[in-house]
Amino acid sequence: MSDRRIAAVLAAAAIAGLGVAAAVTFGGEGTSRQEVVAQRGASVMPFSLDSTTHVFDKDPTGGTQRVVAHDPGDRTEIRLIRQHLREEAAAFRRGEFADPASIHGDDMPGLAALNAGFQRIEVRFRDLPDGAEITYRTSDSLLAAAIGAWFDAQLNDHGNDASQGEHSGSKHSSHSAHSQQ
Repeated sequence: MSDRRIAAVLAAAAIAGLGVAAAVTFGGEGTSRQEVVAQRGASVMPFSLDSTTHVFDKDPTGGTQRVVAHDPGDRTEIRLIRQHLREEAAAFRRGEFADPASIHGDDMPGLAALNAGFQRIEVRFRDLPDGAEITYRTSDSLLAAAIGAWFDAQLNDHGNDASQGEHSGSKHSSHSAHSQQ
């Protein structure tokens, strides 16, 4: 896919993202976007959102997405986090982003560009002592920007269940040790 096509996809995704961010509700009257995302997430993610935190750490070549258990001794949650992220990393390597789309919507910022350019993104999975992480790397600056937009959308949608990593410009106090690994 040409840089011009990726730029057009990113522009369309950004415009769609603004429309989503401007919407106060979706999925029914009085239901917040974060509530709907949490409900949808519970059907896709086997671990408890209330017992975990998603950490998104953007950098110039992509970024790292972590899910960590609040209780480092909760072996069940940690096993479920690792299983899910291992499966997601394998799917992302194949260009399959159906799970994030089912949670956040098909028009999720960055998603169209990731689908179109997945062959140029290196996706790596790694266990952490209290969860797991997926690292995304690309030499394509437009794809790196799409990963950043995708992370930002997840940060917004997951609300208090997510935080920015320290390389993204904001330190998170309760899980700062996790983003240093």
